[in-house]
Amino acid sequence: MLTHSDSRIMPYSAQQMYDLVADIESYPKFLPWTAAARLRGQHPEGDVIVAIADMVISFKVFREKFGTRVTMDPLAGTIVSELVDGPFKCLISKWAFRDVEEGCQVDYNVEFEFRNRILQKAAGVFFHEAQRQIMGAFEKRAKELHG
Repeated sequence: MLTHSDSRIMPYSAQQMYDLVADIESYPKFLPWTAAARLRGQHPEGDVIVAIADMVISFKVFREKFGTRVTMDPLAGTIVSELVDGPFKCLISKWAFRDVEEGCQVDYNVEFEFRNRILQKAAGVFFHEAQRQIMGAFEKRAKELHG
């Protein structure tokens, strides 16, 4: 299983960063290797919003579609995505947003494993660099949207 964690202080509010990550359908505009993203649907479950999202990731000759169940908790400032279907054995990503004096503390954790061992080995080659670029892409997008 591959895992990655990143934590940064960004000069934006927790709400601004939460909203940016919750806007899944905008991911292809700024997120590396995201060829497509769409919501199958979403609905409230108590204080949280649950969405089912389809994503297509593309890198060189590699192109895969997968679905996730995204649980967005605006009160807690968390967004958790879990695999519904696709080429993974496991896929979980967790975002947490907290206002701090300097802006917002953004914590990101992801773990995944492909069903196919060849894909898993290939993914390991670029996984950590790709994950660093993901946090950077969200940071750059926040700057574009919020100055």
